[in-house]
Amino acid sequence: MTQPTTSTIERTLILVKPDGVRRGLSGEILRRVEAKGYTLAAVELVHATPDQLATHYAEHEGKPFYAPLVDFMLSGPTLAVIAEGDGVIAGFRSLAGATDPTAAAPGTIRGDLGRDWGLKVQQNLVHGSDSPESAEREIGIWFPQS
Repeated sequence: MTQPTTSTIERTLILVKPDGVRRGLSGEILRRVEAKGYTLAAVELVHATPDQLATHYAEHEGKPFYAPLVDFMLSGPTLAVIAEGDGVIAGFRSLAGATDPTAAAPGTIRGDLGRDWGLKVQQNLVHGSDSPESAEREIGIWFPQS
């Protein structure tokens, strides 16, 4: 007799940062997300505003990397994505790889596609929410209509 399975469909925010968009990697990143079995519920190319980024990165305000990160995120368009699926929050963070592209494992987005520009926190291709609470808050920032 098989046990019934339960799944929890989660939503997460994924951002393809300006370096990923600029390098033409959005399609490859989305392909990997879909190949993992997650659904793209919303996708929008946006030019972030200073207020939007101040809200998104509020917990980092005052840290040395805050201003350069905001400047970088204002440097070009960002692809904002709502992805859905069972375990998508942890699953995407695993798929993305370590924050530092030089330390990210082969097979991950950052490990395969990332570059070491000396700006490891800023230019690391993608962002993914780190918890259900963060996902809900961040989705509200980037998709206020949802």
